[in-house]
Amino acid sequence: MRLVSLTCSNTEILWALGCLDRLVGVDSNSDFPAQVAQLPRVGPDLQIDLDRVQALKPDLVLASLSVPGMERVVEGLAKRQIPHLVLDPQTLQDVYQDIYRVARALGVERQGQQVVRAMQQMIAQARGSLPHWLRPPRVMVEWWPKPMIAAGKHSWVTQMLEALGAQNAFAHLEVRSKPLTPAEVEEAQPDLITVSWCGAKKLRPEVVLRRKLEIPALKHKQVFALEEAYLGRPGPRLAEGVKKLADLLRQVPVWQQGGRT
Repeated sequence: MRLVSLTCSNTEILWALGCLDRLVGVDSNSDFPAQVAQLPRVGPDLQIDLDRVQALKPDLVLASLSVPGMERVVEGLAKRQIPHLVLDPQTLQDVYQDIYRVARALGVERQGQQVVRAMQQMIAQARGSLPHWLRPPRVMVEWWPKPMIAAGKHSWVTQMLEALGAQNAFAHLEVRSKPLTPAEVEEAQPDLITVSWCGAKKLRPEVVLRRKLEIPALKHKQVFALEEAYLGRPGPRLAEGVKKLADLLRQVPVWQQGGRT
C-alpha cells in the first residue's frame, strides 16, 4: 500500500505503527523520524501540492483538519477522487481513536492497540511520579507569543494536563486555541507557562519573562521551553509530552501537599 502523509502527526502515527516503509511522500514539515528526510515532499500543510500528491499514485492519503484552512486540501483530494482518511482529534481519547482508525485501515490493528497501550502506560507512570497538589497547578500552553495564543478547552492539551492532576489555565474557553489579551491571561493566573511556539526555529522563554503581567508564572519564573512536537502534534509522541510536562511540574514545590500520589 502506497501512503502519503500531509501532517507531522500523521507521519508519526505511521512510524509508531511500523508502517514507514509504505510512505511514498510527506508534507514539508514532517521531521520525525529521521528516515522521512529522504521522502518526496508535497508542500506545507496549507499549501499541499495536489498535483504532486496525485503523481505519487497513493492508495491512501492521511489528511487532517487540525490546522484551520486544511478543509481546502481535503476538498481537493475529494474532487480528484484520491482515497484519503481525515483525522481531526480534539481530545486525547480522539487521538487514541485515530490511531486505531489508521491501524484498521492499514490492517495492523494489533500494532494500534500496542501503541495506545504504551502511551497510556507512559502517561500513568508520569502521573505516579508527581506529588499531591495543594490545588491543581494552572498551566498555560502558549502556541504563539505575539499575539499570545494559547490552548483552550477543546485541545488534547487539556486532557494531557488533567492526566497529571494539573489544569489547563484556559479550559474555561470553549475553543481549541485563542489569541489572548493581557487581561485574559491575568484573569487565568497561570502558575506555569510552556513556550511551545508552532513553527518557531527558536523557543525563547525570556520573551515571556519580560512581560508586565501579574501572574504566578512570572512572579516565580516558572516559564519553560517545551517543543511543540511534544504538545502540538496529535499522535504517539503526546505521551512523551505528558512526561515532559510532569518533569516541569516537579520543579514547582510551592504546590505540594504531603507525599506522592
